Amino acid sequence: MSAQLEALPHRHVLILPSEPSAVRFARETAELSLVEWGIGLRHSAVGPALLILSELVTNTVRHAAVLSPQLTVIYAAGPDCLAFAVHDRHPYQPPLYGSVTGAGAGGLGTVMELVLGLGGTAVVRADADGRGKSIWITLPL
Repeated sequence: MSAQLEALPHRHVLILPSEPSAVRFARETAELSLVEWGIGLRHSAVGPALLILSELVTNTVRHAAVLSPQLTVIYAAGPDCLAFAVHDRHPYQPPLYGSVTGAGAGGLGTVMELVLGLGGTAVVRADADGRGKSIWITLPL
């Protein structure tokens, strides 16, 4: 994690089974965390952030569950930044920025359009052993 993300004062980590109910639970936990941290759910970045989070967790459930029976969601925030990551133990690393222009990019294309439209960043970070990854999203508040 970069020094910028490590400096964010608010954090929450959630570990869930890689099954469809994880999508709703991850989103509800994000909403509760944001309110606890003083970030209003009507903030212009929150709706897109929740959609991005839901899509990333859905992708993990659909595509990584066979090798990753659990997923981890990391939430973090500061006064001007919201960050979150979805981690699984499947080695495939999707090309995030290629998904914006690729035909049939689907949900990941939508994720990247939202991230870029909000002036955010997205990065895939491989686990040290190469058998998993985290997709980190950072959005300005």
